[in-house]
Amino acid sequence: MAVAGFICEKTAVKLKLADMKKFPKRTYSNPAQFLSDIGFILKNRRKLKESRLSGFPGPAFRERLMLAVTGVNECRFCTYAHTKMALESGISQPEVKALLDGDFGNCPSGELSAVLYAQHWADTVAKPSTEMQSKLEADYGAEKAGFIHLYLRMIRIGNLSGNTADKFLYYLTFGKMGLNRQP
Repeated sequence: MAVAGFICEKTAVKLKLADMKKFPKRTYSNPAQFLSDIGFILKNRRKLKESRLSGFPGPAFRERLMLAVTGVNECRFCTYAHTKMALESGISQPEVKALLDGDFGNCPSGELSAVLYAQHWADTVAKPSTEMQSKLEADYGAEKAGFIHLYLRMIRIGNLSGNTADKFLYYLTFGKMGLNRQP
């Protein structure tokens, strides 16, 4: 009798999983992707320090970049954390919402090119077009463009890690948890 109960439970689990929708957010699909991103940051940690010492990008600019990428990847943890940091850096609540929605109309003109690039970079899964890369470098110079790439890679790590954790939660709870639920 116990074997029959186990088989029924196992069948029920398979049916629940079959009925579930695919997790809709971007995640790390394998450890190598995560290790590649971490390796990039570790290899370039001196440049990250140089960026901080130079003050480029400033706190508000940095948060605009982070929110542009997070708006594409939809990580709920990064949305919460970077909304708080953006507000602390002086960005208004309406602009934060606009940035997360992909509306960059309120960006300072000197930052707009980089914020648009950040969105493109996230949309293309960190494989931007040569044209967009060239434009970023032309607008900011090679060193500052490199700094921007470091911050984009950092937020990618946060976004995809958070979404990967949510994916596990989503499947463990048969879709009851792990996604933002709209009322």
